Amino acid sequence: MAASALDVDEVLARRRLRRKLAFWRVFALLVVLFGGLGAFAWWSDGAVLPRASAHVARVTIGGVIRNERERIEMLEAIGKSGAKAVILSIDSPGGTVVGSAALYDALRRLAEKKPIVAVVGGMAASGAYIAALGADHIVAPRNALVGSIGVIFQFPNFAELMKNVGISYEEIKSSPLKAAPNMFDPPTEEARAAVRALVADSYDWFKGLVAERRLLDPDKLALAADGRVFTGHQALPMRLIDEIGDERTGRDWLAREKGIAKDLPIRDWHTDRAGDEFGWLHALSVRLMSLIGLEDIARLVADAAGGAAEQARLDGLLALWHPRGG
Repeated sequence: MAASALDVDEVLARRRLRRKLAFWRVFALLVVLFGGLGAFAWWSDGAVLPRASAHVARVTIGGVIRNERERIEMLEAIGKSGAKAVILSIDSPGGTVVGSAALYDALRRLAEKKPIVAVVGGMAASGAYIAALGADHIVAPRNALVGSIGVIFQFPNFAELMKNVGISYEEIKSSPLKAAPNMFDPPTEEARAAVRALVADSYDWFKGLVAERRLLDPDKLALAADGRVFTGHQALPMRLIDEIGDERTGRDWLAREKGIAKDLPIRDWHTDRAGDEFGWLHALSVRLMSLIGLEDIARLVADAAGGAAEQARLDGLLALWHPRGG
């Protein structure tokens, strides 16, 4: 009898143990599941559920503008998201005319669905100013650099060097202006004239865009479009920008003019540039360093390392400002 009672107690104890094990297994599974979802949300900056909810989208344009396919696709996605408005955060010297124009066109399409305010960080020059023109309102700090309205075409020429070292270069081409100018022959006047025509055509387009978007008369346009950069303080009376300020100023404008609630959260939208080798490693390093308060340093190092590569990939007509050349 006593043995039977012990068997029953043992069975009951084993059942209780199994129930406890089942509970803790389910609990551990839920922890892993929710932890994984949390990590995914952290990594993707809320790319799934939060983007369907009401928010203000922040799009950052930094570095050199070139092939903007990924960013244009992102702008199209923002147009279909729960974003109520867009903050275009710009800190760029510009880039290719083609890439800048494509970015402008995409922003104007997005502006038909969502109000856009451009907020300049340190610089919105040349092609970056073209992008800023795609916004409904432009805000810049007093000492930010804005403008550099112009187009440049640069090419090296090694003809004298080759002559000095005794190297000759031969070519057979269909017509005198084919592949002219090039780096091996002194440019002819016909080649210079052809390049000047290209630059003038894109420059006229750029000036027309500025006149249309900023409502400038010919006199003000001539003053603004001589290739110089201006501080935000100088740009304001020239009507190249609308307000002196920062992102808070942009939020105030969205609330005042577009009825966008100030308590809506701001969510950063990012692209994944498939062509950038080790781009995933850069993103991971920035995120990990942000956990210990070093995000700005990580971005600074990564941008410095990638700057030369970006410059090397530029080709064609440029709307680009830099102190030494543009």
